[in-house]
Amino acid sequence: MLSQLRRTAAALALAALATLPFAAARAQTPPGVLIVAQIAEPKSLDPHAVTAVNDFRILMNVYDGLVRYRDGTLEVEPALAESWTIGDGGRTYTFKLRQGVTFHDGTPFDAGVVKFNFERMLDENHPFHDTGPFPLSFFFGAVDKVEAPDPATVVFRLKEPYAPFLSNLAYPTGLIVSPAAVEKHGKDFGRHPAGTGPFRFVEWESNAKVVVEANPDYWGGAPKLQAVVFRPITDPNTRVAEMLSGGVDLMVEVPPDNLATFADDGAFAVSEQAGPHLWFLILNAKEGPMADKRVRQAVNYAIDKKALVDNVLQGTAEVAAGPTPPAFAWAYNEALEPYPHDPAKARELLAAAGAEGADLTFYVTEGGSGMLDPVAMGSAIQADLAEVGLKVEIETYEWNTFLGKVNPGLEGKADMAEMAWMTNDPDTLPYLALRSDAFPSEGGFNSGYYSNPEVDELLEAARRETDQAKRAALYKQMQEIVHEDAPWAFIANWKQNAVTSAAVEGFELQPSFFLLLHDVEKG
Repeated sequence: MLSQLRRTAAALALAALATLPFAAARAQTPPGVLIVAQIAEPKSLDPHAVTAVNDFRILMNVYDGLVRYRDGTLEVEPALAESWTIGDGGRTYTFKLRQGVTFHDGTPFDAGVVKFNFERMLDENHPFHDTGPFPLSFFFGAVDKVEAPDPATVVFRLKEPYAPFLSNLAYPTGLIVSPAAVEKHGKDFGRHPAGTGPFRFVEWESNAKVVVEANPDYWGGAPKLQAVVFRPITDPNTRVAEMLSGGVDLMVEVPPDNLATFADDGAFAVSEQAGPHLWFLILNAKEGPMADKRVRQAVNYAIDKKALVDNVLQGTAEVAAGPTPPAFAWAYNEALEPYPHDPAKARELLAAAGAEGADLTFYVTEGGSGMLDPVAMGSAIQADLAEVGLKVEIETYEWNTFLGKVNPGLEGKADMAEMAWMTNDPDTLPYLALRSDAFPSEGGFNSGYYSNPEVDELLEAARRETDQAKRAALYKQMQEIVHEDAPWAFIANWKQNAVTSAAVEGFELQPSFFLLLHDVEKG
């Protein structure tokens, strides 16, 4: 039976939704209930089972990790762990846990819970490993053993030093779920989430809404909102219309053409924040024309990336030079220059490769996490490639369907696909999507099957190197090789944005691209 608070939150949320069809006048959503326009339907509410920032934006409000990113930064601070020590040359991490914390289902948080969470992801013999798959368990591949010597202490023993470990613990894959809820719901846990976060799950109506309510017993203090309703609105024009009509209070990833409209209207506030983002094309390096490096380089020369950034994205991004976003300033190779728009050079490379007039299949998505304006960008890229003689057929899919086609690999299906990543560490994207051991068959995201042993060695060395200057040098060398090999077409680094109604206070974008709503108010 629902608690009184749950009934109140649900009623307010439903009342808010009931106003939405009437857009003739600006709608009035109820105070204390935040209506958020999401870019897509979530895939799951199990943080260990998802990869998209769209899903993470919900999950970061329902769960906590041992650590989290400090507000406004990608620096790590305590959360469910109050402190930690690092020993054995970077191979042992010992965490002292916060006491008195309970999950939303009433069960206690302790060291045994942490051990369950990570063994569930990493141990194929764990009784609940089959509640996966766990696509980002790569993040914790260095973990050899998790120990719980007492209820307040958990120890991670690593196979070798692993520099991104703390940062990865702060990422949503490191969020802590209720073992009791996993045991109760099994493979359906993603529809029945239970964490320790500031908001607790109420309901998920497919393709309509996810509703969460305030957790009054949150260890960090009760949230200021009563409830949050996350609405999946895949069409960007519809999201804009809903925002303008007052049907939603917060909208992420505003189409560039509409930013000025909101900025000039006193009823709204526009937020912008730089972060580690890369929009690129995955090129099928295993088969077909793209298996030849010259063709991949030709694609990079053929695309007018500055026109995409200036015209399609209205200056809300910068042209990308390689696989590492410049937001990671310490690891970014500033010596790299973006491939210039040079159709003549592209034609020359295509001729040398014997690929003039090649037929290409191009996967495009309707929308998705960090995908910006993917249909318009896909059409512009198609036109640029046609200019150098390449015949590109576009296949367009809804976001989750698109991921279902791209993540298993492009072999036998497509020559290239749009993609965007928003990451927490310079290790993340190349390690998960450029290593030879990260092919989809191995559980990774190297959907274009790029393989270079030198890149593999550099990435492995970088994650073992705890001296940041030495680690940076390894990443910079990796960027030079990948830039030359061109396994991707490097397109844009985006500055994220969001718009809120004037009734919303205390909202700030984060460089992690997550939505953190604990301190948000709505009058």
